[in-house]
Amino acid sequence: MTKRISLTILMWLLSLGNYTTADSAIANAADVNVPKAKILSVDEIVNKTNHVAYYQGFDGRSNVKMTITDSQGRQRIRELTILRWDSPDPNRPKKEQRKDSDFCGEQKIYAFFNRPADVYKTVFMVWKHLDKDDDRWMYLPALDLVKRISATDKRTSFVGTHFFYEDVSGRNINDDVHELVKTTKDYYVLKNTPKDPKLVEFAYFEMWIHRESFIVVKTDYYDNQNKKYRSYEALEMKRIQGYPTVTKAKMTDLRTNGNTIAEYSNIKYDIGIPNSIFTERYLRKPARRYLK
Repeated sequence: MTKRISLTILMWLLSLGNYTTADSAIANAADVNVPKAKILSVDEIVNKTNHVAYYQGFDGRSNVKMTITDSQGRQRIRELTILRWDSPDPNRPKKEQRKDSDFCGEQKIYAFFNRPADVYKTVFMVWKHLDKDDDRWMYLPALDLVKRISATDKRTSFVGTHFFYEDVSGRNINDDVHELVKTTKDYYVLKNTPKDPKLVEFAYFEMWIHRESFIVVKTDYYDNQNKKYRSYEALEMKRIQGYPTVTKAKMTDLRTNGNTIAEYSNIKYDIGIPNSIFTERYLRKPARRYLK
């Protein structure tokens, strides 16, 4: 058996419910001659990948356990519940909005912290916009304070983890120039360069995207010296209600050797979360019916 995971085996594992990535699966992926008819445009790849990462189903919920490991091997835990609500495509008639792909307009995200005790009842909320900066809030229960998170803070640590706020809510695909730099049997490799480099700490990032499921299995961030300093890996995946879903992921700071592993459980799609709970009122008084 070759070191590379074949597309057939990969999808078979996905259909069974589990798929574990390995660096060798990417490192040994050789270039192949793919017929042009089978290669999507860069925009199609970007849109499909963004949809799989952030828009599957009409809404969604998951429990998340984040294990933070510092450079000395010390660990801390964060546990939270994330809710997501998608608005319909404003350019599509309401009577035709029947698929989750039709719900790709603005989006709202609500993250409620359960553990540890010092962050219990903390809430992070995002209103994602298509044509302007997202709105982000953090509710701090100890101070009974709702704090706005500015656009300049979105590339900073998400409550002490190695994930950034923007990693949780998603980066606007219009903020980068996308280039298809490699196509293998199993992967598209995209290079993404920021349109306004002053707003971010990276020079560009590369994404390895599985060609069948459009799941991002690896993302590497490079600085202005072309040195990789940050890396994301999808470690495990499952099919949940028919949707290919990342259930375990790792973000590593290569400069400090610290990392955060995020494990997702109790994942459900299409549960009927109302738009009304994504408001300041519910920052202070969470809708526990949807957090269970």
